[in-house]
Amino acid sequence: MFRSILSGLSFGLTASLFSLSAVASCPDWLNVDVKKLRSEESLNLCELKQDKVLLVVNTASECGFTRQFEGLEALYKKYGERGLEIVGFPSDSFRQEHDDEKETAKVCYVNYGVTFTMLSTSPVRGDDANPVFTHLGEALGAPKWNFYKYLIGRDGQPLEWYSSMTEPDDEDLVADLEEALQ
Repeated sequence: MFRSILSGLSFGLTASLFSLSAVASCPDWLNVDVKKLRSEESLNLCELKQDKVLLVVNTASECGFTRQFEGLEALYKKYGERGLEIVGFPSDSFRQEHDDEKETAKVCYVNYGVTFTMLSTSPVRGDDANPVFTHLGEALGAPKWNFYKYLIGRDGQPLEWYSSMTEPDDEDLVADLEEALQ
């Protein structure tokens, strides 16, 4: 029994040290705790990232580009096991997001079957933009509309951005994604 207790403590300590290591090697702009969509649960983006390629997208559930959730989900299913993590940031910065997160969640999870990480609604432009989009705006440019996509390398460096007009299956986006995953 004593041996199993020690084994459990050792495993827990190893997992905690791994988690701390992942956060310590992560850029400050990603080392933020964010609330998941329609949940009390929060997560740290560095822990989510852990040597993965990120595709960060500002979303809106009442936008003409909302249909891109289907393509984003297809990308996630195709490349998730190779190290892609997609993070959706619902935002009302362009006045096309529901006021009620219950409705936003319904659009994402029920209407489009989203399984990638969706966060609580937050601003993505201007002085009140969340820290992730503040950094992305400085590094690559602030989104000019909903469904701007930002590719972030395994090292946490922003690589490229794609406008709303760029579909998730766009050949340039996919080529850049595949290169980042290598």
